[in-house]
Amino acid sequence: MSGQYAAALEKCGVKEGDRVLVKVEKSIDAVALYLACLQSGAVYVPSNPKNTVEETAYLFQDAEPSLVVFSHENSQSVDARSETLGRGHGSLTSLADSLQGTDEVTQRSGSDLAAMLYTSGTTGKPKGAMLTHRGLIANAIALHDIWGFESEDILLHCLPIFHVHGLFVALHCAMLSASEVIFLNKFDPESIISNMSEATVMMGVPTHYARLLGDSRFDHDLCAHMRLFTSGSAPMSELVHEKFQRQTSHRILERYGMTEAGIITSNPLEGERIPGTVGFPLPDMELRVAQDDRECDIDELGVVEVRGSHLFSGYWRQLEKTAAAFTKDGYLITGDIGSLDKHGRVSLQGRSNDMIISGGENIYPKEVELYLEEIPNVNECVVVGLPHPDLGEAVTAFLIPDGDFSEVAVGEYFKSRIASYKQPKKYVLVDSLPRNAMGKIQRSKLRDEYSTLFFDADNHI
Repeated sequence: MSGQYAAALEKCGVKEGDRVLVKVEKSIDAVALYLACLQSGAVYVPSNPKNTVEETAYLFQDAEPSLVVFSHENSQSVDARSETLGRGHGSLTSLADSLQGTDEVTQRSGSDLAAMLYTSGTTGKPKGAMLTHRGLIANAIALHDIWGFESEDILLHCLPIFHVHGLFVALHCAMLSASEVIFLNKFDPESIISNMSEATVMMGVPTHYARLLGDSRFDHDLCAHMRLFTSGSAPMSELVHEKFQRQTSHRILERYGMTEAGIITSNPLEGERIPGTVGFPLPDMELRVAQDDRECDIDELGVVEVRGSHLFSGYWRQLEKTAAAFTKDGYLITGDIGSLDKHGRVSLQGRSNDMIISGGENIYPKEVELYLEEIPNVNECVVVGLPHPDLGEAVTAFLIPDGDFSEVAVGEYFKSRIASYKQPKKYVLVDSLPRNAMGKIQRSKLRDEYSTLFFDADNHI
């Protein structure tokens, strides 16, 4: 299939180094298209299929792709060649099926781009993180080795494939050992439970595990065949860790990563996995914790900085932001606050920026705030992430209204402008917003005051 899609890309005029913007639902064909881009020397640019027309238009303008691929039911007009993906109705799929697959692989260097994933910034405008072939290979081999993947493994795949976790972390590990993959269209507790007895490895986010723990069938007997559960994309609470061990007799292996660096640290496959920590740096990944331009002492909090072959090569056409992301000696400034213990184990305490991680999705408050500020009867607003029993964090908007405020009207306004997972789960109307002496809104005070907004009286999961 990859060879057929590579031939189809050539027919569509895609050349070495061209960007291919892909906004499609999860499917085997989407995986084959990703591999075809690597095979052809093109740069794969995945987009969340939930993105709105407006969000997709921005990615198109910034990435300047030579080809855009949509799901058949979600295509839109763009000023470039576009095709659709899907069995029975996709134009690119039909073209690929009609062609003899090629086994030729375009030779690329380690520093050449393999993929570009967009990640939002504090300004609200997404930036294209440029991922190299060397970076993808280094991270894949490291994870494959430290997590003990073998050909007998069977991966239960329930993650989206438009970001690092599902597309690179999960699939690359399975591909390196030629492991079987149970490829689910999405996370669904019923599907997970019905397939669990056939699998040996599952990768998920805390929300997935919290939902599974709510089903009494998800127990020791069901998980007896499993070798490894990993969790990432968001912090996992100690409560979920402990409940998971009680209910399944397994300890989740938590790891830490980001789009710009792949996976940075991991708890050990063999050895103690401590709830609330994210383990040790991966092989060939240098990590330090720094504060005020100095390296921190043991257990002292500071900003996590990393260096190694796993790292991205910068932000697409944004030299200033790329330079600002690195220290003078080449360490990536992650923006995460953490500490190192005497054994080199990393613990994270929060983020120096205000990014919200909801259900494993990264959301930057500024992006949501920019849209709220366009609403005439919103005087002032601030968006924060509050603890949520299912999502980890829930997007919450605090507003000072100017006249009548209608959640229904705001919901309708958001529909065509911003993806559903970014939309506030609650709107809190206030008379004023807490500010410091410099007039800056103190988000931390809102987080503290409203920390139980989404919980019941007993703080149940």
